[in-house]
Amino acid sequence: MQSTSSQSQGLLLFKLSQRQNFALGTLKIQEIVPYQPLTKLPNADKNILGTTSIRGQVLPIIDMAATVGYPPITEAEKNNCVIIITDCSRMFVGFLVRKIERIIECNWKKIEPPPKSLGNKTYITGITHFEEQLVQLLDVELLLAQIFPDEDEKAVDINGIQKGLLQNSHILLVDDSAVARRQLETALTKIDVPFKVCKNGNDALAVMKEYAGKGNPIDILVCDIEMPGIDGYELTFDIRSIPELAKAYIILHTSLSSEISVDRAKQVGADDALTKFDSHELINAMLHGAKKHQIENNGQTKNKNK
Repeated sequence: MQSTSSQSQGLLLFKLSQRQNFALGTLKIQEIVPYQPLTKLPNADKNILGTTSIRGQVLPIIDMAATVGYPPITEAEKNNCVIIITDCSRMFVGFLVRKIERIIECNWKKIEPPPKSLGNKTYITGITHFEEQLVQLLDVELLLAQIFPDEDEKAVDINGIQKGLLQNSHILLVDDSAVARRQLETALTKIDVPFKVCKNGNDALAVMKEYAGKGNPIDILVCDIEMPGIDGYELTFDIRSIPELAKAYIILHTSLSSEISVDRAKQVGADDALTKFDSHELINAMLHGAKKHQIENNGQTKNKNK
């Protein structure tokens, strides 16, 4: 098997202030358009500037600079600004930014996690450099969660047998987004299912090797696709290439809505691919993995007893 993960994805560089470079992965971006007049929304979040129609679809337009703590874009600036339209977490949204710099190719293995000194409330998921300048990757999921808070989801309704299957499975959750980790953790905590958590692919691979070495391999892995260092595609390929880890049921969990992402997930060996975030879809996929492991384990037990 050969990995189809090239570890290369474009980054769109843009400015929220005069100096600092920020970036988004190009897979999240649908289109870039000049600023256009907006229709105000009553009682909207203060950072939603209004709505506009792009190719027949009405989109909310968010002041990205103000959302992450920079000075808001003024009326005088707007005509020189640009709207980045994203497709992320099942939402089409436009972000108004002060300036588009360029699109560059980037090896995601060279993207580093943000410094721990930034804490858990940072909007940054990774840092890299381009032409000797610092580039910060923004956590779009966190931005959207600030503007459009999730309603408190009820626990997924599962029966005692299903809960037992999950409780007896070794589960690892991997995501570089604080919001995504919180969503995953909440979904499992509400149904009283234990789990382990990592923030990046390198740590996840180390944890899986550690537990396999102890005779308690990870049964179910839920992993983001876009991550600094080892992304979800590469992590899946690495796991399938290591016999001690290869039996894990792998669910790639992505904010990208593209069918291409799902197809590519299957190509590198993932068992399932889901778009964030639907707790029912997630739990059902995990139950499928738990049942598969139960059938395999029962088969191995019968063979030993022959």
